[in-house]
Amino acid sequence: MRRDIQPNERAFSSKEVAEAVGIATPTVRKYGQVLERNGYEFLKDGDRRIFVQSDIEALIALRDTPNSLDDTAKELVGLQQERLKESNETEIAISDTYETLPHDPNQLKEALMILFKELAATREMNVQLTNDMSQLKTTVSRLQQDHHIISSTIGNSAQKTNAKIQKLTEQQTIHYETLLQQEKQKGEQLQREIQIMRDEQKREWSSQNDFNQRLEEAIQQRKGRWEKLFSIFRK
Repeated sequence: MRRDIQPNERAFSSKEVAEAVGIATPTVRKYGQVLERNGYEFLKDGDRRIFVQSDIEALIALRDTPNSLDDTAKELVGLQQERLKESNETEIAISDTYETLPHDPNQLKEALMILFKELAATREMNVQLTNDMSQLKTTVSRLQQDHHIISSTIGNSAQKTNAKIQKLTEQQTIHYETLLQQEKQKGEQLQREIQIMRDEQKREWSSQNDFNQRLEEAIQQRKGRWEKLFSIFRK
């Protein structure tokens, strides 16, 4: 039987728990079944579960766990058993204290006031610890979300940068290939012009050679005629 419930502690319905935890009502029932299957104790009105603040914290732990639900439920059951053990020890200590209380009404009143103050301080400390734990879980959840956002942003930025680099590389490659093709065409055009000049030079040389041959033949013919003439006069 649970002994960790504080006097006048507020009880929550499944619908209120669903709104507080941020999950659907069927999920509240599912988490409750997982916890009970592993030994967790709920306050019940018949078959209906009655939730208190510590139960809500257990459901939040199941909602946020990166592990399996059963593994987390076993851990939560262990924590609940420790709380129950501490509550039993506190109850025994209070019973022993009542047995040793003084019989004088004034002294009894003073002792009860001290006891009530200690109990109130303990409850306040438990509430503060619960709030701190809830804030810590919220902070961890936000940090996980921020980490996910930062990782996604860095990944998208790197992808965009790689795309830009690839595009610039392709543009540079196309530019260099265009320049190379233009230089190749210029080289081919220059070779054609050089070949034309060589062909013209060959034709000039051939024409000049023909002219020289004809000139030499004409000179030889004239020289033969003069020799014949001179030979007539010698006779």
